[in-house]
Amino acid sequence: MKSLKRFIVFVLIVALGGAIAFLVSELNARTYSVQVVDGKLVVMKGKLFPLGADPYRPSDPSLRDVYAPIPLDGTSAGSLAEQRFTEREELDRALFDVVGRLAKARVASDDPRVLEQGLYYLRRAERLSGLTNEQKQSLKDMHSEVAYYLARAKLDDARSEVAEAIVQLKLAATTQNRHAHSANQMILEVEPAAKAFEEALRKAAHGLSEPAGSAPAGPAQPAPSVGSGKGEQPNPPQNREAPKDGSAAPSSPR
Repeated sequence: MKSLKRFIVFVLIVALGGAIAFLVSELNARTYSVQVVDGKLVVMKGKLFPLGADPYRPSDPSLRDVYAPIPLDGTSAGSLAEQRFTEREELDRALFDVVGRLAKARVASDDPRVLEQGLYYLRRAERLSGLTNEQKQSLKDMHSEVAYYLARAKLDDARSEVAEAIVQLKLAATTQNRHAHSANQMILEVEPAAKAFEEALRKAAHGLSEPAGSAPAGPAQPAPSVGSGKGEQPNPPQNREAPKDGSAAPSSPR
Protein backbone atom coordinates (compact mmCIF):
# COMPACT_ATOMS: atom_id res chain seq x y z
CA MET A 1 0.00 0.00 0.00
CA LYS A 2 2.84 2.36 0.87
CA SER A 3 4.53 1.58 -2.43
CA LEU A 4 1.35 2.48 -4.32
CA LYS A 5 1.09 5.79 -2.48
CA ARG A 6 4.72 6.59 -3.23
CA PHE A 7 4.16 5.77 -6.89
CA ILE A 8 1.09 8.03 -7.07
CA VAL A 9 3.00 10.88 -5.38
CA PHE A 10 5.88 10.37 -7.81
CA VAL A 11 3.52 10.47 -10.81
CA LEU A 12 1.86 13.65 -9.49
CA ILE A 13 5.24 15.34 -8.99
CA VAL A 14 6.35 14.40 -12.51
CA ALA A 15 3.05 15.60 -13.98
CA LEU A 16 3.25 18.86 -12.05
CA GLY A 17 6.84 19.39 -13.17
CA GLY A 18 5.86 18.69 -16.76
CA ALA A 19 2.96 21.13 -16.55
CA ILE A 20 5.22 23.84 -15.12
CA ALA A 21 7.83 23.22 -17.82
CA PHE A 22 5.13 23.43 -20.51
CA LEU A 23 3.75 26.70 -19.13
CA VAL A 24 7.24 28.20 -18.88
CA SER A 25 7.95 27.09 -22.47
CA GLU A 26 4.69 28.66 -23.66
CA LEU A 27 5.57 31.92 -21.95
CA ASN A 28 9.07 31.91 -23.41
CA ALA A 29 7.68 31.24 -26.91
CA ARG A 30 5.54 34.41 -26.62
CA THR A 31 8.41 36.55 -25.37
CA TYR A 32 10.21 39.06 -27.59
CA SER A 33 13.61 40.59 -26.95
CA VAL A 34 16.32 42.38 -28.92
CA GLN A 35 20.05 41.93 -29.27
CA VAL A 36 22.75 44.06 -30.83
CA VAL A 37 24.63 41.93 -33.36
CA ASP A 38 27.32 43.42 -35.63
CA GLY A 39 25.99 46.93 -35.13
CA LYS A 40 22.40 45.96 -35.92
CA LEU A 41 19.36 45.67 -33.69
CA VAL A 42 18.05 42.11 -34.08
CA VAL A 43 14.57 41.18 -32.84
CA MET A 44 14.48 37.80 -31.09
CA LYS A 45 11.54 35.52 -30.26
CA GLY A 46 11.64 32.79 -27.64
CA LYS A 47 11.65 29.11 -28.51
CA LEU A 48 9.06 26.61 -27.32
CA PHE A 49 11.44 25.63 -24.53
CA PRO A 50 11.96 27.03 -21.06
CA LEU A 51 15.00 28.95 -22.36
CA GLY A 52 16.44 30.16 -25.67
CA ALA A 53 15.47 32.46 -28.54
CA ASP A 54 15.97 32.78 -32.30
CA PRO A 55 15.88 35.79 -34.64
CA TYR A 56 12.23 36.68 -35.21
CA ARG A 57 10.98 35.71 -38.66
CA PRO A 58 7.21 36.29 -38.86
CA SER A 59 5.17 33.81 -40.87
CA ASP A 60 3.39 36.78 -42.51
CA PRO A 61 5.67 37.92 -45.41
CA SER A 62 4.45 41.51 -45.06
CA LEU A 63 5.94 41.67 -41.55
CA ARG A 64 9.35 40.24 -42.30
CA ASP A 65 10.79 43.54 -43.46
CA VAL A 66 9.29 45.32 -40.44
CA TYR A 67 11.31 43.17 -38.04
CA ALA A 68 14.43 42.73 -40.16
CA PRO A 69 17.70 43.74 -38.45
CA ILE A 70 17.89 47.51 -38.00
CA PRO A 71 21.27 49.22 -38.66
CA LEU A 72 22.11 51.32 -35.61
CA ASP A 73 24.73 53.39 -37.44
CA GLY A 74 26.75 53.78 -34.26
CA THR A 75 23.73 54.71 -32.11
CA SER A 76 23.28 52.99 -28.75
CA ALA A 77 20.21 50.81 -28.17
CA GLY A 78 20.19 51.93 -24.52
CA SER A 79 18.36 49.65 -22.11
CA LEU A 80 16.27 48.07 -24.87
CA ALA A 81 18.57 45.04 -25.05
CA GLU A 82 17.77 44.24 -21.40
CA GLN A 83 13.98 44.27 -21.77
CA ARG A 84 11.52 41.47 -22.51
CA PHE A 85 8.07 41.86 -24.13
CA THR A 86 5.13 39.47 -24.12
CA GLU A 87 3.08 41.56 -26.58
CA ARG A 88 4.19 42.63 -30.06
CA GLU A 89 2.64 46.09 -29.57
CA GLU A 90 4.91 46.60 -26.56
CA LEU A 91 7.89 45.60 -28.69
CA ASP A 92 6.84 48.01 -31.44
CA ARG A 93 6.61 50.95 -29.05
CA ALA A 94 10.07 50.18 -27.71
CA LEU A 95 11.52 49.79 -31.20
CA PHE A 96 10.00 53.13 -32.24
CA ASP A 97 11.96 54.90 -29.51
CA VAL A 98 15.18 53.76 -31.20
CA VAL A 99 14.17 53.88 -34.88
CA GLY A 100 12.33 57.17 -34.45
CA ARG A 101 15.41 58.70 -32.83
CA LEU A 102 17.56 57.52 -35.76
CA ALA A 103 15.09 59.02 -38.26
CA LYS A 104 14.63 62.33 -36.44
CA ALA A 105 18.37 62.97 -36.34
CA ARG A 106 18.55 62.68 -40.13
CA VAL A 107 15.33 63.91 -41.79
CA ALA A 108 16.19 67.56 -41.08
CA SER A 109 19.58 67.30 -42.80
CA ASP A 110 20.38 69.22 -46.00
CA ASP A 111 22.81 66.47 -47.02
CA PRO A 112 20.95 64.22 -49.52
CA ARG A 113 22.79 61.09 -48.33
CA VAL A 114 21.95 61.72 -44.68
CA LEU A 115 18.37 62.59 -45.62
CA GLU A 116 18.10 59.33 -47.56
CA GLN A 117 19.12 57.44 -44.43
CA GLY A 118 16.51 59.38 -42.48
CA LEU A 119 13.83 58.34 -44.97
CA TYR A 120 14.87 54.73 -44.57
CA TYR A 121 14.45 54.85 -40.80
CA LEU A 122 11.22 56.84 -41.15
CA ARG A 123 9.73 54.11 -43.36
CA ARG A 124 10.77 51.51 -40.79
CA ALA A 125 9.20 53.53 -37.97
CA GLU A 126 5.86 54.11 -39.70
CA ARG A 127 5.31 50.37 -40.19
CA LEU A 128 5.38 49.67 -36.47
CA SER A 129 1.94 49.21 -34.88
CA GLY A 130 0.54 49.93 -31.45
CA LEU A 131 2.25 53.32 -31.14
CA THR A 132 1.27 55.78 -28.44
CA ASN A 133 -0.36 59.10 -29.33
CA GLU A 134 2.91 60.86 -28.58
CA GLN A 135 4.81 58.53 -30.92
CA LYS A 136 2.20 59.04 -33.66
CA GLN A 137 2.59 62.80 -33.31
CA SER A 138 6.36 62.47 -33.53
CA LEU A 139 5.93 60.43 -36.71
CA LYS A 140 3.62 63.09 -38.15
CA ASP A 141 6.13 65.83 -37.31
CA MET A 142 8.91 63.96 -39.11
CA HIS A 143 6.71 63.50 -42.18
CA SER A 144 6.03 67.25 -42.20
CA GLU A 145 9.75 67.96 -41.89
CA VAL A 146 10.68 65.79 -44.86
CA ALA A 147 7.68 66.73 -47.07
CA TYR A 148 9.43 69.84 -48.42
CA TYR A 149 12.47 67.87 -49.58
CA LEU A 150 10.31 65.19 -51.20
CA ALA A 151 8.30 67.87 -53.02
CA ARG A 152 11.53 69.40 -54.38
CA ALA A 153 12.67 65.99 -55.57
CA LYS A 154 9.40 65.46 -57.47
CA LEU A 155 9.64 68.92 -59.06
CA ASP A 156 13.20 68.21 -60.18
CA ASP A 157 12.11 64.86 -61.63
CA ALA A 158 9.16 66.44 -63.44
CA ARG A 159 11.38 69.15 -64.95
CA SER A 160 13.88 66.57 -66.21
CA GLU A 161 11.12 64.36 -67.63
CA VAL A 162 9.62 67.28 -69.61
CA ALA A 163 13.03 68.19 -71.08
CA GLU A 164 13.74 64.58 -72.02
CA ALA A 165 10.31 64.18 -73.65
CA ILE A 166 11.00 67.15 -75.95
CA VAL A 167 14.38 65.68 -76.88
CA GLN A 168 12.75 62.37 -77.82
CA LEU A 169 10.10 64.13 -79.91
CA LYS A 170 12.80 66.02 -81.83
CA LEU A 171 14.66 62.78 -82.42
CA ALA A 172 11.50 61.16 -83.79
CA ALA A 173 10.75 64.21 -85.99
CA THR A 174 14.16 64.27 -87.69
CA THR A 175 14.03 60.68 -88.97
CA GLN A 176 11.93 59.10 -91.68
CA ASN A 177 9.38 57.04 -89.82
CA ARG A 178 5.62 56.79 -89.50
CA HIS A 179 5.64 59.00 -86.40
CA ALA A 180 7.70 61.89 -87.82
CA HIS A 181 4.68 63.98 -88.89
CA SER A 182 2.89 63.47 -85.57
CA ALA A 183 6.09 64.26 -83.67
CA ASN A 184 6.48 67.57 -85.58
CA GLN A 185 2.90 68.54 -84.83
CA MET A 186 3.33 67.67 -81.18
CA ILE A 187 6.51 69.74 -80.96
CA LEU A 188 4.73 72.79 -82.44
CA GLU A 189 1.88 72.44 -79.96
CA VAL A 190 3.70 71.31 -76.86
CA GLU A 191 7.22 72.77 -76.90
CA PRO A 192 6.31 76.40 -76.01
CA ALA A 193 4.14 75.28 -73.10
CA ALA A 194 6.70 72.64 -72.10
CA LYS A 195 9.48 75.26 -71.97
CA ALA A 196 7.32 77.55 -69.85
CA PHE A 197 6.40 74.65 -67.60
CA GLU A 198 10.03 73.57 -67.28
CA GLU A 199 11.12 77.10 -66.42
CA ALA A 200 8.37 77.38 -63.79
CA LEU A 201 9.47 74.08 -62.27
CA ARG A 202 13.11 75.18 -62.28
CA LYS A 203 12.15 78.39 -60.52
CA ALA A 204 10.02 76.55 -57.98
CA ALA A 205 12.67 73.91 -57.30
CA HIS A 206 15.67 76.24 -57.16
CA GLY A 207 14.81 79.93 -57.28
CA LEU A 208 12.07 80.00 -54.63
CA SER A 209 14.07 77.77 -52.31
CA GLU A 210 16.88 80.33 -52.03
CA PRO A 211 16.85 82.58 -48.93
CA ALA A 212 15.38 86.04 -49.59
CA GLY A 213 17.97 88.51 -50.87
CA SER A 214 20.60 85.89 -51.69
CA ALA A 215 22.06 85.37 -55.12
CA PRO A 216 21.38 82.02 -56.82
CA ALA A 217 24.10 79.54 -55.92
CA GLY A 218 23.60 77.36 -58.98
CA PRO A 219 21.52 74.20 -59.35
CA ALA A 220 20.71 72.62 -56.05
CA GLN A 221 21.28 68.93 -55.56
CA PRO A 222 17.89 67.17 -55.53
CA ALA A 223 16.58 65.55 -52.41
CA PRO A 224 16.19 61.77 -52.33
CA SER A 225 13.12 60.14 -53.80
CA VAL A 226 10.91 57.78 -51.86
CA GLY A 227 11.99 54.15 -52.21
CA SER A 228 10.18 50.90 -51.54
CA GLY A 229 11.33 50.65 -47.93
CA LYS A 230 11.69 46.92 -47.81
CA GLY A 231 14.65 46.47 -45.59
CA GLU A 232 17.29 48.07 -47.81
CA GLN A 233 18.75 51.51 -47.60
CA PRO A 234 18.04 53.16 -50.97
CA ASN A 235 20.81 54.98 -52.80
CA PRO A 236 20.58 58.75 -53.27
CA PRO A 237 19.37 59.63 -56.78
CA GLN A 238 21.70 61.07 -59.35
CA ASN A 239 21.28 64.74 -60.19
CA ARG A 240 19.76 65.10 -63.70
CA GLU A 241 20.10 68.73 -64.67
CA ALA A 242 18.67 70.13 -67.91
CA PRO A 243 20.57 72.93 -69.68
CA LYS A 244 19.54 76.50 -68.89
CA ASP A 245 18.33 77.24 -72.43
CA GLY A 246 15.60 74.62 -72.19
CA SER A 247 17.22 72.18 -74.62
CA ALA A 248 19.08 69.02 -73.74
CA ALA A 249 21.61 66.76 -75.37
CA PRO A 250 19.90 63.78 -77.05
CA SER A 251 19.69 60.73 -74.90
CA SER A 252 18.76 57.23 -75.81
CA PRO A 253 15.01 56.51 -75.77
CA ARG A 254 13.71 54.91 -72.61
